[in-house]
Amino acid sequence: MNEAATDPTQLTDEEIFSAHVGGKLEIGVTASLADPKALSIAYTPGVAKVSRAIADDPSLAAKYTWAHRLVAVVSDGTAVLGLGDIGAAASLPVMEGKAALFKTFGGLDSIPLVLNTTDVDEIVETLVRLRPSFGAVNLEDVSAPRCFELEARLIEALDCPVMHDDQHGTAVVGLAALRGANTVLGKDIANQRVVISGAGAAGIAIAKILIAAGAGEITLVDSRGIVYDGRDGLNPVKAQIAAATNGSGLKGGIAEALAGADVFIGVSSSKVSEDIIASMAKDSIVFALSNPDPEVHPDVASRHAAIVATGRSDFPNQINNVLAFPGIFRGALDAGARRITEGMKLAAAEAIAAVASDDLGPDRIVPSALDPRVGPEVAAAVAAAAKNDGVA
Repeated sequence: MNEAATDPTQLTDEEIFSAHVGGKLEIGVTASLADPKALSIAYTPGVAKVSRAIADDPSLAAKYTWAHRLVAVVSDGTAVLGLGDIGAAASLPVMEGKAALFKTFGGLDSIPLVLNTTDVDEIVETLVRLRPSFGAVNLEDVSAPRCFELEARLIEALDCPVMHDDQHGTAVVGLAALRGANTVLGKDIANQRVVISGAGAAGIAIAKILIAAGAGEITLVDSRGIVYDGRDGLNPVKAQIAAATNGSGLKGGIAEALAGADVFIGVSSSKVSEDIIASMAKDSIVFALSNPDPEVHPDVASRHAAIVATGRSDFPNQINNVLAFPGIFRGALDAGARRITEGMKLAAAEAIAAVASDDLGPDRIVPSALDPRVGPEVAAAVAAAAKNDGVA
């Protein structure tokens, strides 16, 4: 077999661009249009009966249209991958890819919607007006701190599941990976000190889910150093998380934060030197998730840490959001959930960790992103949690 065909680091520009010609999506037709009778049923005059029925009873739209199973993948293009603010049009290939993942791993139809506005009011108004056309909203690649306000306002404005995947998908898979790593090492999250580099969308969401999971102590570090209660210049979101973290009252930068720490989770572009990783506790865990360049190279981190993970597919232990979001949305829609709760996210993390449990090892703390068991298991766990949380 040609090694270049399977190694993602060896992809050529021609391979990449040719695969994207014309986009990656198309509309499929489920109704027969093979003869005049079929045409009359699928479209006029037959369709008018269905439209009249829905006009009389709007709840019938869930049965006779695709809207209740359709996910809108929404972005304003302000925080795309590691590319930053590249605009709506340039973000569309990413949103198409996200829609393809929804279909492949969650069995859900989705439609990319990229918006030529960064105004939160305008985005909320747009999606409220489009609400009859979809059943859930996956926010994607929206910059912080606007992403926090946007998600919160949409959750209140829409009677359907809304989730910003850059926050919560990353957090769910990160927790699942930490569960797997701790099982391999025989450690308990309640006794660990976790350092998160990056206090944006992903970093704050990871901190929140780790708090909910009972982590011993969490310290966040941003571009100005350790985030602590009372630090000057904190925005409201950082001020809130500062009050719930850094119980030891640490100050300084990444070096001070990581000295003696058990876990490092990197979700920023900031680099961490080898000597700082070496200062961590014995049998430490390093998740260097920045893409395409991790905060510390996995080979370097492995000299000192017991378990190392990245966001890349060419190293062991890829922490990939595709393990989470298709199943989370599938489970939420299967249950008819009005929103996605913290309990549903925790259930998703436990389900991902459970799939990996039969073959755990230092180089396999989460399932493969292509493991076909993950989506259905996550969906079932999320649907059950939705019922338990009273949102189904």
